Amino acid sequence: MATAKKLPSGAYRCLIFDRMENGKRKYKSFTAPTKKEAEYKATQYIMEKEEKKKALPEYTLYTAIGSYCDLKNNVLSPSTIREYRRAQNYNYTDIKDIKLSEITNDDIQRWVNSFAKNHSPKTVKNAYGLIRAVLDTFAPDIRLRITLPQSIPPKLYVPSDNDIKILIQYFSEHDPDMELAVYFAAFGTLRRSEVCGLEAGDINGNVITVRRAIVDSGSDDWVVKTTKTVSSTRTIEMPQFVIDKCPTSGRIVNLNPDQITHRFMRALRHLDVPAFRFHDLRHYAASIMHAIGVPDQYIMQRGGWSSDKTLKAIYRGTITDFEEKYTGLTLMHFEDMQHEMQHGKQKA
Repeated sequence: MATAKKLPSGAYRCLIFDRMENGKRKYKSFTAPTKKEAEYKATQYIMEKEEKKKALPEYTLYTAIGSYCDLKNNVLSPSTIREYRRAQNYNYTDIKDIKLSEITNDDIQRWVNSFAKNHSPKTVKNAYGLIRAVLDTFAPDIRLRITLPQSIPPKLYVPSDNDIKILIQYFSEHDPDMELAVYFAAFGTLRRSEVCGLEAGDINGNVITVRRAIVDSGSDDWVVKTTKTVSSTRTIEMPQFVIDKCPTSGRIVNLNPDQITHRFMRALRHLDVPAFRFHDLRHYAASIMHAIGVPDQYIMQRGGWSSDKTLKAIYRGTITDFEEKYTGLTLMHFEDMQHEMQHGKQKA
């Protein structure tokens, strides 16, 4: 039993070992007017902590992740559940057999340190996020203080107007489905899954309503679901010439998201266009709108972003065409300033 010691103030303090954190022993302090009361508080804390451990289900981290996926199966997207189950089998080899009642801060910190050797900071953050979600569900009293690797800002290539023109010209001659897919992504900000979920009934005049997406269920099957977020369900006005190219019944693009990716990458290689993802067509759309002075609020609404955090961090890419234009304007401004200064000196 821990023994309380008298402080200079006259009160008594009882210190007990609580946990290991980053290789260091952490203690819990209990202070009271009397020695007996301080020791009682410490003892009560120890007993309550042990009772909570006993009350935990006898899950290992591996089985807890599986139970978490079962619990959330109908409220999380099929693609999210698929990624969680993949992570369950491959990401936690060193710690998967530890019981929840025995997990310590050091166990998870050592795993993070090891996992970070061969994985990006984003992957580490996502993998740890699953652990945190599982513990919050089944062992909410476990408090972790983990140091994660520093994030690396993504290096994005934002396609230029010329890149888009080359792609559209190529697909118009070889693949009408992909031509429409590029139009809806680059001009309408749709994601792959949203492009695939678009139907003729979603078109009214030159306005489309984005209300569904097609995603991988994780069992070699594609399922229709609602859009990624509430803000992703939106209406978008499209150029009339794009609407005129759309079929009048059924799905607009008869492809699944993987087929879009494969055909898109194959076209980039064939055309010798710099490599970028189909999703980066959304970057192009947002960057174009930002470059021509469209307010952020409208860009967010058109692209289905719920906040401007992502918009500012990722989607304000620099498009070469506009970079050259605005660099030229900037330099011209400075040249004019210098000319005016020189002209003023000559007059003086």
